[in-house]
Amino acid sequence: MIETRIEPQSVEKARDTYKQNGIPDSSRARPRVVIVGAGFGGLAAARELAHADVDVLLINRTNYHGFWPLLYQVATAGLEPESIAYPVRAILRRYRNANFLLAEVSGVDFERRSVLTDVGSVSYDYLVLAAGSTTNFFGNERFERYTLGMKDLDEAQRLRNHILHCFERAASERDPAHRAALLTFVVVGGGPTGVELAGSFIELIRHVMRKDYPMLDVHQAHVALIEATDRVLATFPESLQRAALDRLRRVGVDVRLNAPVADARPGVLAFKDGSELAAETIVWAAGVRASPLAEALGVTLGRGARVKIEPTLTLPGHSDVFVVGDMAYLEGYRPGVPYPMVAPVAIQMGEQAARNIIARTRRNPMKPFRYFDKGQMATIGRSAAVLDSFGIRLTGWPAWVGWLFVHLMELVGFRNRALVLLNWAYSYFTYDRGVRLIFGIGAEERLKVERLKVER
Repeated sequence: MIETRIEPQSVEKARDTYKQNGIPDSSRARPRVVIVGAGFGGLAAARELAHADVDVLLINRTNYHGFWPLLYQVATAGLEPESIAYPVRAILRRYRNANFLLAEVSGVDFERRSVLTDVGSVSYDYLVLAAGSTTNFFGNERFERYTLGMKDLDEAQRLRNHILHCFERAASERDPAHRAALLTFVVVGGGPTGVELAGSFIELIRHVMRKDYPMLDVHQAHVALIEATDRVLATFPESLQRAALDRLRRVGVDVRLNAPVADARPGVLAFKDGSELAAETIVWAAGVRASPLAEALGVTLGRGARVKIEPTLTLPGHSDVFVVGDMAYLEGYRPGVPYPMVAPVAIQMGEQAARNIIARTRRNPMKPFRYFDKGQMATIGRSAAVLDSFGIRLTGWPAWVGWLFVHLMELVGFRNRALVLLNWAYSYFTYDRGVRLIFGIGAEERLKVERLKVER
């Protein structure tokens, strides 16, 4: 069913790869659709193709699908990593025409219709590129080096370890200035991720850490949300922006608007007005850009290194290649504005790309992408959220309940839904978080900590 095109000298290696990944070494009898990326867009395309007369191969660099809207809760000890991840093979095994390959994709040979991976090159009849996004440091190496990202499970666990380490070190720190820096948590970026993370920091400190560390005065802990513009949640209606800002400040978040960041050093964030903020924890949530794969394609890119595509979601000049989700740059959300890099867009793009592939196999015309906007929401902490959907604008507890329900239903797998629901119920009724564990710190992480100490 799945054929891989590899250079002659690599035939033996290719056969081994076939056996290891369950990919038969035989000629294909029907069109092969290769999907790169097991995120929201990639999985949506695979599901839509489940009963089509094609063979589907999903390639991903990890063996799981991650539900990244809840990643910040892993970073702040609210959820176990396993509760927001689900094995890709377990998702695909219900589809008889789908298979999975664990591999890192480095590029695409459009001429030979081949996907280049670290286990060989895989041929395709149709290709769906859904490799997602990565943190955007805007070309500043110091931001990348001295701040913490939060784009996957590894980074979320690293951030959780770091936060807990800061409290452990603060408990034995005698220098008041350094203790204050250890208890200062800065989030750069006032979008949904930054707002949710800042609110979660406050909850963690006030409801959990004050009990774990009675020797510390948690009132000294400082959570700051830094935004370069004059508003948070810029894509939300102004009334909800004001409600979110008011809630953040009421719970104790130091929200700094019109505060563009100029530089970062170990333990210090510098602003363009010349001021500085000493903090051992600086999380960069100021933007995302397309996966590095986009730049490796050698095609025309838009803002955020996103691939410019046609309304049918195809790559210009390559009607057999579709780009969806965070990688795709397609204007139409508003005049001159591309569709946002959010899960609902990725899901609908993945579904439309799959429908267009089916249309191509049946010699029918493809249809342009039309986005059905279901709205947006963001949580600001316990019993507080903002929701904008179908003209309905809610704040506070009703919006929070809506946020809980939507995110719970969007999780993949009954087990994950049950685990998340139990964790949320436990946290809500006990004001506690049960995943306050420091583990998984390898030699590389220890060397980084030591290097920062030397540089400081």
